[in-house]
Amino acid sequence: MLKIVFGDIENSIYHPPTYFDNQYEDEWITDPLSVEMIKDIDKSEVISAHLIVSPVLGPISTKEISGGVKTLILMAFDESEKVFNASSCGDNCAKWIVEIGRRKDLTINLHHVLDFSSAGEFDALILNTGKIVHGYREYLDEALAIKER
Repeated sequence: MLKIVFGDIENSIYHPPTYFDNQYEDEWITDPLSVEMIKDIDKSEVISAHLIVSPVLGPISTKEISGGVKTLILMAFDESEKVFNASSCGDNCAKWIVEIGRRKDLTINLHHVLDFSSAGEFDALILNTGKIVHGYREYLDEALAIKER
């Protein structure tokens, strides 16, 4: 289940792209989920664990993919007890955060109200209040109420 906390939390990685550059494993990059996320978010093709072809940049290394994709890959594959700052992701990553949360227990923290409107139906536990939200409207109402406090 997806769990969201607004604000800082213990064990949070504030800048996941830097953590990724020092922690990722080659097999994460070639996993079908990563290949799909890289294609969707960065519009790039994974050739191997060390070579990605970007339509804008040409051949790039794994460390040159976007910070949003790096954060998603960490959310999907990092087995530590770390919580990743999803505010390093753009709104285009929201549907993937929901998908990862369907596959495993995932706790993220946010420092802004991420737009989950493209994610379809989803459930998430808002840790700040203990409320389970069902879909974007309830998430938005709860997030805005927290921000107003």
